[in-house]
Amino acid sequence: MEVPWLLLVHGSVTALVVVSFLCGQWPIFEGTFIQSINHFLTFGAYHYLLRFVQSVCGTGARDLVLGVEGYCCDRPNPILQVFYVAIIGVTYFIIVQTSFQYIPGYYVSGLHRYLSVVAVSVGAILFVLTSFSDPGTVTAENVSQYVSSYPYDNIIFVEKECSTCKITRPARAKHCRICDKCVARFDHHCGWMNNCIGEKNIRYFVAFLVWHFLICLYGALILGFILAGEIKERKIIYILTVYYGIDNSFSGLFPHVAQWLLAVHNTQILLSVFLAILALLLGGFCAYHAHLCLTNTTTNETFKWQDYIMWMKKENEAKADAATLRSSIGSANSDAQKAPPSKWRTFFMRSRTPSMEPVVRNNIYDRGMITNLCEVVVPLSERKAFSRMKSD
Repeated sequence: MEVPWLLLVHGSVTALVVVSFLCGQWPIFEGTFIQSINHFLTFGAYHYLLRFVQSVCGTGARDLVLGVEGYCCDRPNPILQVFYVAIIGVTYFIIVQTSFQYIPGYYVSGLHRYLSVVAVSVGAILFVLTSFSDPGTVTAENVSQYVSSYPYDNIIFVEKECSTCKITRPARAKHCRICDKCVARFDHHCGWMNNCIGEKNIRYFVAFLVWHFLICLYGALILGFILAGEIKERKIIYILTVYYGIDNSFSGLFPHVAQWLLAVHNTQILLSVFLAILALLLGGFCAYHAHLCLTNTTTNETFKWQDYIMWMKKENEAKADAATLRSSIGSANSDAQKAPPSKWRTFFMRSRTPSMEPVVRNNIYDRGMITNLCEVVVPLSERKAFSRMKSD
């Protein structure tokens, strides 16, 4: 049968693209084809597109593409917000039109008709809260409170003035070039929300990720139970084994059951695969942001720590090389005045090269998982003590 092989190839290619896009820059994949696919997906494809547009349509078309990119990526715009609403609306509409006729079914009760409406409505509410709530804008009126709330660690955050806002930039804050404002406890600018993710709305953003992960997982499972119920109610396995003499085993039944499902319920299969892939992607983002919340770290700080650790490792390597060079010069001068050591002594002599100092990531904002989680749920700026704080 060709159908199972097509499904296997489709699933393998989809998994390869997802893993390459999300994990291609991990050290374990360095120098592998997965890293090459990641580079192509994130940089190479767009570069080749620009070259193709320029060669076919000229420089003007290339500048037009760059202008569209600048509008989409460097200016506030609702494009991805509209795209999100379209995805949710169209997907739910297709599910209602094609799958609600099987609810209630053998394994699915009629209650899920109403639960699906509640699930989508809660997701829409979280989307609105994340998109239109204040992320924690730092102004001249509240900058002193933010400076007192978030001390400088003098490693990745030092006291300095924001060159755009002309106010002291608190620790953990960053000036967003897209929103053109300083945001407290800045995490990142989210194009899907057309808003920064910061101190005041990170709770809504994480809840949005978790809820949409659950929605996609819920939808994929319900569609799977609908398909299983259809197989049970129509007695497909019984017909195949009794009337067609198919061997009652997984390897024998799977090709025929898959072919029947693709012929009769292809829409449900495509929807369940689509939702399962989205659940996989959202699950990875949920796990990542859950780790950030529990360690009281932000995405912006993660990149800052990576740059700092890389810089410190290079500095320690330079110090170790300099120490080794001085040691070798000193030993060469002393050896010139002494008799040469025996070959056995030279062979077993241990190197006196000083070991490099380990680079420690000292996150002073990590106060334990419970306290860190409370800081996300109830931001410091919404507590009574915040208004009484003053900068030293």
